[in-house]
Amino acid sequence: MPHAKTGRLRALGVTSARRLPVISEVPTIAEAGLPGFEVNNCYGILVPAKTPNAVVNKLNADVVRILRVPDMRVHLESLGFDVLGTTPEEFAAFTRADIAKWARELKAAGIKPQ
Repeated sequence: MPHAKTGRLRALGVTSARRLPVISEVPTIAEAGLPGFEVNNCYGILVPAKTPNAVVNKLNADVVRILRVPDMRVHLESLGFDVLGTTPEEFAAFTRADIAKWARELKAAGIKPQ
C-alpha cells in the first residue's frame, strides 16, 4: 500500500468487491474488466472445536474491542484492511461460504486434491 500511495508502484485494481477507501481511485478487478471477480483475504482466530462457548465469546469480545481502538483501526485501514470484527457465528458462516466457493472454482478448473 505505501508504494502505491507514493507512486513507486501503479495499482491496477483491488480484488475486493468494492473499492478500498484508502485508495479509492483504484478500481476493483471487476470494474477493470473481469466481471464477478472477487478474492478477499480474511484473518481470524481459530480454536479447537470443543472449546467452551464462554472462552470463544471472551476471546471474540477481546479481539473486537482491540479492533475498535481508534489507533488500531486507523492503522489497519491505512494498510487496506476492511476491519469487521464479526461474531463467531458470522466468521463460521463466512468460512463455510468461502470453502464452498473455492471448492466450486477448483472443480471448474479441473484441479483435484492430491
